[in-house]
Amino acid sequence: MTIQNQRINPAYFIAGTLLLIPAIAMQFTSEVNWSAFDFLVAGVLLFGTALGVDLISKHVKPKGKAWIFIGVLLLLIAILWIELAVGLFGSPIAGS
Repeated sequence: MTIQNQRINPAYFIAGTLLLIPAIAMQFTSEVNWSAFDFLVAGVLLFGTALGVDLISKHVKPKGKAWIFIGVLLLLIAILWIELAVGLFGSPIAGS
């Protein structure tokens, strides 16, 4: 059995670190008040984005095209995150 030396994509580390920020902030202020569902949604979005970036970077050639796809993915995730947070478009998933 051969084990390949695979490197872990730093995007997963960044996603985990970003998820820790509100968890730590909740310990020091009452202005950050996330529920378990908020952490679940944020985790799915962050780690899903990291997975998407990882898959695009591994499977899309040439690299210039991969950077365009990653940019579009990040833009779409940002729009979804904003909609969930403040309701930019007033959809049924909009936050308050």
